[in-house]
Amino acid sequence: MAYQYALSNIYNHYLTTYAPKSATRYDAHKKSELRNVYNSIVKLNKEAPLSIVDTSEAAQKYVVGIKENARELRNTITSLSGSDESELLNRKTAYTTDNSVVDAKFIGDIASQNEDESFEISVEQLAQSQVNTGNYLRKDAMSMPSGTYSFDIAVNNTGYEFQFNINPGDTNFDLQNKLARLINNANIGLKAEIKEYDENHAALSLESSATGIDLGHSTIFDVSDEQTSRHGGIVDYLGLDEISRYPQNASFTLNGEKRISYSNHFTIGGKYDITLQGISNTENPNVTVGLKPDTESLTENVHRFIGGYNDFIRAATEYQNTQPKSSQLIREMSRISGLYNNELGSLGISLTEDGTIQVDDAILKAGIDENGAKESLNGIKRFANAVLNKTNAISLNPMDYVNKTIVAYKNPGKNYAPAYITSQYSGMMFNSYI
Repeated sequence: MAYQYALSNIYNHYLTTYAPKSATRYDAHKKSELRNVYNSIVKLNKEAPLSIVDTSEAAQKYVVGIKENARELRNTITSLSGSDESELLNRKTAYTTDNSVVDAKFIGDIASQNEDESFEISVEQLAQSQVNTGNYLRKDAMSMPSGTYSFDIAVNNTGYEFQFNINPGDTNFDLQNKLARLINNANIGLKAEIKEYDENHAALSLESSATGIDLGHSTIFDVSDEQTSRHGGIVDYLGLDEISRYPQNASFTLNGEKRISYSNHFTIGGKYDITLQGISNTENPNVTVGLKPDTESLTENVHRFIGGYNDFIRAATEYQNTQPKSSQLIREMSRISGLYNNELGSLGISLTEDGTIQVDDAILKAGIDENGAKESLNGIKRFANAVLNKTNAISLNPMDYVNKTIVAYKNPGKNYAPAYITSQYSGMMFNSYI
């Protein structure tokens, strides 16, 4: 367990540092899908020549970024589609009559889409986090003696002890910054920051990541040093236990029925992803949530797909000066879009000189209205499917786009799948940690 936890931390470090990371339901896979990935890796290894790969730090950052950006694009396409190829870009999109109060996304299956389905939400109160704001102290002063101190923070019934030193010459501002770093690096569900009253006074503020509160409780976290293992007194001195905002649950009505939620973000019926943004207008409190018509949904899906494609191209372009192979990746993507140039052009979708794609909304909407929503998008659906296949290939073997020297080719007909070729990518990630 400890080993798996360490690897998880390493992987998350790379992704949050070098590439965007978002956990979605499209990252979960069935056993059959994982089996197909395994078989593809075995086949790939069997045919791949033996190579010496560039394992510099720059190459490591690049290959992790390329793989994760490909995953992001794949998830974008998948989120707009169903499980069948014919359903590409057919997902309906949700609307709300007031986005400043309620934001909605449709996350249900394509089979469950019902354009006539709608409901009303009225928001009375938003969920809030807990905030403790400490005492505003002079930055250049210090009234606590030097020594080793500690204090305890209990977050949702889990206790954490923090130990630190006050050294001779430390100021209040030094101490506040030290504790802010200590708490933030601990990753216990609290965010610490320094709030300045003026240029001479500052306070340490603590805010919970979570919102809402359980029945019978009034706080999400508590700070004390009454039974700590080192010197106490720092909680009273800094005012870390002073609550400036108590947590509260979201309160709203759904089709007239009173509801309460710990968070402003939740799902309804497994079909709608809801985010409460603000309080309803007292004169007209109800916000309607439903599905847009086919024409509007398909137009929005096209824009989201093209946006994801362009983000991927721009991310690859950033590496061109340091990783020559990234140009190969951009050319391959451009060749795919070039194959569908005529079909895309009839819908106002065209390739630009930098490899990105632009959309003429007037031509796109006219093409959809003239030929019918689903029939007019057959060309871009084929293009989206080709891009989807390409992102799967990139995710499977991002090492194709790293500088490497071929040492030997396999003996045709007598080769086998070497066990360690698949570890090249993961080995680059964990090389400096093992």
